[in-house]
Amino acid sequence: MQPQTTQQTAIRKVVASSLIGATIEWYDFFLYGVVAGIVFNKLYFPSADPVVSTLLAYTTFAVGFVTRPLGGVIFGHFGDKLGRKAMLVLTLMIMGLATFLIGLVPTYEQIGIWAPLALLLLRVAQGIGLGGEWGGAVLMTYEYAPVDKRGYYASLPQIGLALGLCLASGVVALLSYTLTDAQFLAWGWRVAFLLSAAMVFVGMYIRLAVKETPEFAALKERNEASAIPFADMFRRYKANVLKGMGARYIDGVFFNVFAVFSIVYLTSTVKIGRTEALIGVMAAAVVMVFFIPFFGRLSDRIGRTRVYFWGSLVTAASAFPAFWFMAHSAGEPLTVWLSIVIPFGIFYASVYGPEAALFCDLFDAKVRYTGISFVYQFSGIFASGITPIIATELLAKGGGQPWLICAYVLFAGVVSALSALWIGRAAAPVAQMVPRRA
Repeated sequence: MQPQTTQQTAIRKVVASSLIGATIEWYDFFLYGVVAGIVFNKLYFPSADPVVSTLLAYTTFAVGFVTRPLGGVIFGHFGDKLGRKAMLVLTLMIMGLATFLIGLVPTYEQIGIWAPLALLLLRVAQGIGLGGEWGGAVLMTYEYAPVDKRGYYASLPQIGLALGLCLASGVVALLSYTLTDAQFLAWGWRVAFLLSAAMVFVGMYIRLAVKETPEFAALKERNEASAIPFADMFRRYKANVLKGMGARYIDGVFFNVFAVFSIVYLTSTVKIGRTEALIGVMAAAVVMVFFIPFFGRLSDRIGRTRVYFWGSLVTAASAFPAFWFMAHSAGEPLTVWLSIVIPFGIFYASVYGPEAALFCDLFDAKVRYTGISFVYQFSGIFASGITPIIATELLAKGGGQPWLICAYVLFAGVVSALSALWIGRAAAPVAQMVPRRA
């Protein structure tokens, strides 16, 4: 009884550490996306054409996704050789410092071209930090959890995305509501970035108290760590890397259409207030907190690929009614909010909840940090980083109508569903960790 109590206490600490750290990291990362289309396009990328300035702002947003694979490879390598915990401490420090400094960067009017360059450099640092954070946070809970509950426990750090997005959009919405437009553009938005410093101190305190995962500790004790995890991953799991990247497609596309692009679409095309648009995204994030672990637990019961397959298709198809209601809402806030909350807060969780364990199942402990980090972060370049740019272009091509965007989302959903089937029909390298498969 005593060992069981000790194990439960340990896993609770691990869950708390991973969740709080992930929340802070996602807050930092998505705060940039929330602000990019409403502040950075005006203060750092001035242009006579608002579409051009928005595209430039979103380009620096995309850079964070381009550098995330680099962070995934670097921290994945050392995470598979030295341990998960040390890398998580380092990534949190990098991310927090970069976000804090973004809040201090002078505008284009003050220092000219150095302003967007500084913003770009700090966005690179954010990408590298998050590139190593996600894989480590997920692995800590996955490798601590009982085998038949890994879908549920690996989904808990995923809640950090919802909480981080909720905090990012909530803080910006609060500042937007309490300040005038002039105050918000002059200094109000900077407060949201400077707050990151306080949250990082809390996260570091909790994260330093957690021990290394038993599975990796046993691997180190047997001296079985891979010499070059990245090369080992490609040598043994090349097909699994492709499967995981395909499955990731709908996650990145859908998230960035609804969490990032929708804010600009609602404020510039539907003509509702910035605060109302942000509240819709924030409400969806709150709902998602409850549905992510629900679908994570469901994946333990009926199989990860089954949940992911149907989740990909339903999530993608929901973009059509969601944007129809947004476009025909006449600016009525409740209609707009429901159009975001139902597809993004509920359906999207059916993909994001089981995703972490689905990817972890593809690799063994020797290369798992490297494997899941590379799959998640490298696919993020085309699945996530360029999505706001593509959506902006498709909206212009469609004459302000969102149906080309919805078609793109549906395409991503089909690719991910087929990839999930591919995973389910092949023998997983760690198949014993998944009790049942579709």
